[in-house]
Amino acid sequence: MSLRNIGLCGQGELIELSIASALGSLGLPSGGESVHVERTARADLGDFFTNAAMIGAKGAGRPPRDLAQDLAEIIQSNPFPNLSRVEVAGPGFINFHLDNSWLHEALGQVIRAGESEFARSNLGAGETVMVEFVSANPTGPLHVGNGWLCSFGDTLSRVLRRSGYQVSTEYYVNDTGNQIRTLGESILAWVRAEPVPEGGYKGDYVKELAARYAGGDNGDPLIAGKWASQEILANIKASLDRLGISFDVWFSQAQIEEGGSVDDTIALLDSKDLIYHQDGAIWLKSSVLGDSRDRVLVKSNGDPTYLGGDIAYHRNKFLVRGFDRVIDAFGADHHGQVASLKAAVGALGIDPDHLEIYLGQMVSLVDKKMSKREGNYVGLDDLLDDIGVDAFRFLSLAKSINESTTLDLDVVRTKSMDNPVYYVQYAHARIASIERVRLDRSINRAELEKVDLSCLVHQRELDLIRALEEIPEVVVEAARRREPFKITNQARKVADRFHGFYHDCKVIGDSVSEDLTQARLWLVEGARIGLSTCLDLLGVSKPEAM
Repeated sequence: MSLRNIGLCGQGELIELSIASALGSLGLPSGGESVHVERTARADLGDFFTNAAMIGAKGAGRPPRDLAQDLAEIIQSNPFPNLSRVEVAGPGFINFHLDNSWLHEALGQVIRAGESEFARSNLGAGETVMVEFVSANPTGPLHVGNGWLCSFGDTLSRVLRRSGYQVSTEYYVNDTGNQIRTLGESILAWVRAEPVPEGGYKGDYVKELAARYAGGDNGDPLIAGKWASQEILANIKASLDRLGISFDVWFSQAQIEEGGSVDDTIALLDSKDLIYHQDGAIWLKSSVLGDSRDRVLVKSNGDPTYLGGDIAYHRNKFLVRGFDRVIDAFGADHHGQVASLKAAVGALGIDPDHLEIYLGQMVSLVDKKMSKREGNYVGLDDLLDDIGVDAFRFLSLAKSINESTTLDLDVVRTKSMDNPVYYVQYAHARIASIERVRLDRSINRAELEKVDLSCLVHQRELDLIRALEEIPEVVVEAARRREPFKITNQARKVADRFHGFYHDCKVIGDSVSEDLTQARLWLVEGARIGLSTCLDLLGVSKPEAM
């Protein structure tokens, strides 16, 4: 059943156990994975529902609605804690209506867990995972599309860690090969005041590097390229630092291609009769592995192809360093390499499903002010200078990485409730403002165990608690489906519910009883924990005043 499988306990698990018991009393199996317990979309349908009767009807030889009625009666006759009533709906769904007491208990769980433990689970069960993301060639500054991958990889890593995985983050530095030589040739062309060679790098950053290059105009292009790539890599690291992103490992492509790893990998594939030589090149029989055609691993000049180096790199990830799973976040231009790489990984004796590849899609900006000083794209630093780090991180995580994005910068620049990141951060600032009022008025917050949370019966209060109670499930689902945008959606939901509560439910004042003030103070603390958890996962700051 869905809720237990994602490692959660509490009310959802009580419902699952009750369903399993009711099915067992009728001599029916529990239904396994196909039986779901899910939240309802509308309050009038209750709090949770299950399809257990619809799944079990065939085995029972009965109409689903009849079976649902029997299950509902059995569950109602032996109610679990906080159950109000059970009803049958539609073709055989069973809806569960709960007392408000379950929400009060849920709020207590949020508060007792605190920021450090709230929304943690053991979904990953200690599985070792390497997340490689960005890995942009050090031949130019990061652009906006790279930045989208930054946010995705970093937040996914945070979500996986909170869900019980052992995560290592990695940046693969393409610091060797033809692109480095081409970069050097471009630098030297600027030094000599000559046209940049065809296929070279023409952005303003190359001109700026050339002005600082001390190697002279007759230098070796490879030496000039390696110098320039190190300068660019330092710029890349500075951009990442602005985004609050640090990598556990910076892995050198030269270590793979100049250290014998490619030769070792080809030898392993050759031992499996998956290599042949043709026209001076070394080919992989990838067509027999499910790829559309065979692929070159080493060119006739002896240089490894991108695929050849990448297969060796992934052999290092899985077989040398021993990661259980590898997650790669690439740009959309890598689409044609996915099938080949997964096929090759399978040929190395690794389960291809343990290599997950996610491709970022097109990012478009609706704006006429942004410069394109890097050539034909908007630089990441330019956009960060314009809208700020928080807005960038939040908006880059607003949708699935599989979807293209069009960003209206005029909306992002406004400090109003129409700006989604402002809307969420303003909720956190309002939470902090209530705490300041409490301290200014010397109001002590009583111990949680001494506060009657059952005072919280206003619809705004209950809606806020529901949004908080959902966060652990959302975090697990974001980890399981590799969809960090779900955290963004939940942060917006919590903020929306808090703004409604803030507007309609006074926390401190002569018109509010002491008992209700105490209960609402703890609700505000629960909101702080929940919103803070979401913002921490997103890498977005938590302002206390705006």
